Amino acid sequence: MRKLAVIPARYGSSRFEGKPLALINSEPMIVWVYRAVEGSQLFDKTVIATDDERIFDAASTYGAEVLMTSSELSCGTQRCKAALELLEQRGETYGITVNIQGDEPLIKKEQMERVLEGFSDENTDIVTLAKRIEREEEFVDTNVVKAVFARNGKALYFSRSPIPYGRQTGGFNAEAFKHIGIYAFRSDVLKKLCLLKESRLERTEKLEQLAWLENGFNIMVKQTDIDSVGVDTPADLENVIKLINNIQ
Repeated sequence: MRKLAVIPARYGSSRFEGKPLALINSEPMIVWVYRAVEGSQLFDKTVIATDDERIFDAASTYGAEVLMTSSELSCGTQRCKAALELLEQRGETYGITVNIQGDEPLIKKEQMERVLEGFSDENTDIVTLAKRIEREEEFVDTNVVKAVFARNGKALYFSRSPIPYGRQTGGFNAEAFKHIGIYAFRSDVLKKLCLLKESRLERTEKLEQLAWLENGFNIMVKQTDIDSVGVDTPADLENVIKLINNIQ
């Protein structure tokens, strides 16, 4: 089954405008992400999907394949679908489409391998990752999305609230997992997801995956020991630069 990796990238951001073009050692962050994904050799094609010519021009200069998508698309999932359909119009077909966050230049091959493993179960529609929470600060942080899943990995719920609540421990507990925001979809399922209306739980928590659960789609949660290191602010970018320079 052919696999497509899509890296959605938009210029506008309330906390960090122009984030995809922020420089890491003289090269745009989006290029770092592209090279990490392309270099994993896990995908038949890797593309950046954007609505901004500045991102298109900059990434293209470094040899990345970039697709222009509508500025009216509401989220990265919609942009992944748009990229998939543009490629299908060229006669290309992909059974699996993976949404790679464009603000995680430190993404690891092991994370991408892990999420692809979920499709060994033919009943799986969507696969994502979760890492055990080790610090109480993360557990109570509403910016950290928590994932609750069954023994077989099937997602039960995602929340910004500290769940599952440890009654005996006063809250924080060893069964708490942080959601890692990489998604892999069966491509036919991705198209169906983008037709869904906002659900009541999605509206409440502002988490699109809750609409998928409410509408009966199966999300497989695979555990990982590798944390995500995203860039939401200029301060996050400085942290990533320090980590990269320590690695090199």
